[in-house]
Parts: sequence; structure tokens; C-alpha cells
Amino acid sequence: MKHRLVESSRLASIEKGRAFCRKSFAWYDHEHRQSGIGLMTPAAVHYGRAEEINEGRARVLDAAHALTPERFVLRPPRPPELPKAAWINKPDSEPDAEEVAH
Repeated sequence: MKHRLVESSRLASIEKGRAFCRKSFAWYDHEHRQSGIGLMTPAAVHYGRAEEINEGRARVLDAAHALTPERFVLRPPRPPELPKAAWINKPDSEPDAEEVAH
């Protein structure tokens, strides 16, 4: 949030602070594409749309390559790989079956 704060570092009231947070959280969750999750938004990953979006990206890139293959000298373009898992704070190790049961 600190990088998105273009206003004063202090907000005039709690209401203005809440409004700023609502706007910032909406932008971050639904518009901000992150390299660590395959240039997806957090909402796309959370709601299970990442594979569908990546398939659409692949179709667009295939079409671009078919139209102008000379633009892609190293290899045909492809969308970023999707991660197997995404973490905010990854645990040091995976819990074993006994820990999960409790």
C-alpha cells in the first residue's frame, strides 16, 4: 500500500483511510498482475480462473506468432508458467498427516 499512496502520508480521517484502503485493495486484488503468480491478479488465482486465462493468453500468442513469426526470433511466444502454489508466508515445511488430523 505504501507505494500506491499518492496523497499525504497521513490521511485526514478514519473515513478517508477506509476509502483509501477499499480502493487500494480492489486495485491490488483485481487489477495488479504479479510476476510471482504468472502475471495473474490475486483474484484470478483465488477464484480458480488462472488456467482459463492462461489458455486464452496462449491462443492470442499463437495467433500473433502465426501472423508475424519473424517477430519471435528465439522461439514462439508463450504465457508465463503458472506456479504450483502461491504463498504469502510459506511454511518452513509441509505438515505431516498427523498434524493435519489435529
